[in-house]
Amino acid sequence: MFKSETYRHFFQTNLDRWNELVAIHAASRFYDVDGFRSGNLALMPLEREELGPVQGKSLLHLQCHFGLDTLSWARLGAQVTGADFSDQAIETATQLSRECDIPARFVCSNLYELPQNLSGQFDIVFTSYGVLCWLPDLKEWARVIAHFLKPGGIFYIADSHPFGLVFDDSKTVTGLQVGYPYFSPGKPLELIQEATYTDASVPIRNTTECIWVYTIGDVINALLEAGLHIEFLHEFPFYVCQLFPAMQKSADGWWRFPDETSLPLLFSIKARQPD
Repeated sequence: MFKSETYRHFFQTNLDRWNELVAIHAASRFYDVDGFRSGNLALMPLEREELGPVQGKSLLHLQCHFGLDTLSWARLGAQVTGADFSDQAIETATQLSRECDIPARFVCSNLYELPQNLSGQFDIVFTSYGVLCWLPDLKEWARVIAHFLKPGGIFYIADSHPFGLVFDDSKTVTGLQVGYPYFSPGKPLELIQEATYTDASVPIRNTTECIWVYTIGDVINALLEAGLHIEFLHEFPFYVCQLFPAMQKSADGWWRFPDETSLPLLFSIKARQPD
């Protein structure tokens, strides 16, 4: 059985950092909140195409940050609920919902405690981009997903490919050098990150982050063990932000290596709860 108390120190360290990052992210060009207020969608075409129409469907967004993707799904017709462990993120998401007159429900909760803080089941459970590394137990994560899915409901994730994350992302590294493990060392990696991905020039007070390492097999097996049926696993040589200094942003909004380095940087999975 999962015990949150075991990871409380790591959760608190990450919470302190993410609470600080909310205001920085909300003010950044990367998230373009002003563009969202004017009617833009924050979603990438990939998840819209792979998940399909959401009109009239209930959708739970796990690890929703400050809600731009959640509210984007609402603009596409979904009845949305967003959940995140950051109280600052949920406060900002709720404010945006009111400002933009987009109906949404937001819940502040550690993911593993969400079944105690949210009732009901959903047609869709969604999560994306930089989410799995913050979770110490993928089997319990998958059980939470299954708990909230209606019979026949869909789970969708797009996230950093575990293999792409083994390489050193330091600004001084020019080539691909292994810097991190692919297989879990059995404990979190405690890293010092003096900036965030939206703007390297903004200083951060809470520089420590605790992340967990998984293989792509760990992700698949956790979902299978929770009883979900995998419909597809897709892998892509691009990502939503600049993971490595050599990457460049393409016209389609994705970040790629300019020499077309064939490296998996992103994966997506669609799974279904049996009827």
